[in-house]
Amino acid sequence: MFSSIFSTSPPVDPKAPNFHPVSSAHGVSDLFGELEPKDTEWTCPGGFAVETQIWYHALDDGTSLMCQVIHSSVGVWYPTIQFTCKIYNPATNERTWKSINVSNFVTPPPGLDKRSSKADQFSITHRSNPGSDTPESYSIRVNLDNDLQISLEVTRPASAPGWKVGKGPKGGFSYFGHDPEHAEGYVVHRFWPMDLATGTIIHKGHAKQVSGPGMFVHAIQGMRPNLVAARWNFAHFVSAELGGCSAIQMEFTTIDAYGRQGAGSGFVTANVGSLVLGGKLAAVTAETKWPDETLPESADVVSRAAHSKTALDAETGYNAPTELVFQWAAPSIIAEAQGPVDATLIIDVGSPDAYKGLVEKVDVLAEIPYVIKTMVNYVAGTKPYIYQWYNPATLQVNVPAGLIPDVSGPASINGTLYNEATFIS
Repeated sequence: MFSSIFSTSPPVDPKAPNFHPVSSAHGVSDLFGELEPKDTEWTCPGGFAVETQIWYHALDDGTSLMCQVIHSSVGVWYPTIQFTCKIYNPATNERTWKSINVSNFVTPPPGLDKRSSKADQFSITHRSNPGSDTPESYSIRVNLDNDLQISLEVTRPASAPGWKVGKGPKGGFSYFGHDPEHAEGYVVHRFWPMDLATGTIIHKGHAKQVSGPGMFVHAIQGMRPNLVAARWNFAHFVSAELGGCSAIQMEFTTIDAYGRQGAGSGFVTANVGSLVLGGKLAAVTAETKWPDETLPESADVVSRAAHSKTALDAETGYNAPTELVFQWAAPSIIAEAQGPVDATLIIDVGSPDAYKGLVEKVDVLAEIPYVIKTMVNYVAGTKPYIYQWYNPATLQVNVPAGLIPDVSGPASINGTLYNEATFIS
């Protein structure tokens, strides 16, 4: 606050770019940045920032499982750390949702690095096993309450390395403000595009062995969440077919204050994603949609989420999607299977009065801690909602020769899709 009052910096052209998306910062051959150990370490930033680690899994019995640690800083206030868990069984329509504020959060725990963390209610231990088929793993132990305890071993296969868009320490970062070197804020995502969870869930006194593929993301929003984005889309498709496949996308659209011509040129969409085919990370995608340009129907690199059909949801007041289309395209990063890779997924999620596979409509302000809600001070009229769906889905893919044995050209892959559509303003 004081630096802005007493600043002696030279004036900045108000029409200069004040949003610098990661999706425009790297060329076609530079999209894949393999994760380094520091990329998934906890940074626990101060100021107004939210840092999170999330594991999403599609269990073998059809259940969706999400586990998340959230580190929220609000100015000079002491950070709030939450552990949240959501379990959804589409066969029974049973939903289990737990969110607890944890105590005595520590990173790193003794003898470990900052990829691990612990609190009175949980421990998350990262282990490295370089040179093996599973070079990284997380052990997750959490006691959410008397009704729910979870114990998981999550392993990442060597054939699906962790990624960010762009190499080096700045890979993955989108910057807000005129000067990226002294940014007003930032957003960064790092992914494990495919992993395998095995373990036990004890729910209401009943223990169940679980197993299933999934993904992991470590993300930071380094500014107030209502300034980062007006909209978010997230997709996680996973399938056991053809040796294991996944397709993920993370997309956000800026508010009007951040664009390439300063305030008033916003609503810029930045999208990043990846494709795992035959158990191998085959492509990393990233694309920017500027509001004054129309994207071409096809391109060397495509990374897009579209609400292809919408309807007014009277409960939230938003025109929510009833059908979504996700698209990926990029050159293969597999040396022995060169050529373009592309994929499309179309999902019908039903209408607001009869959604298909709706896990939950999350009223964000009802869920976040009171002190954060108060300090963030959302603008009047803003009512953030997250729509969450979990449905059977089919990924249409063009596979380059040499990637999957006996598969080349068009292929249909059946699996499940967990997707979110978030409306903030």
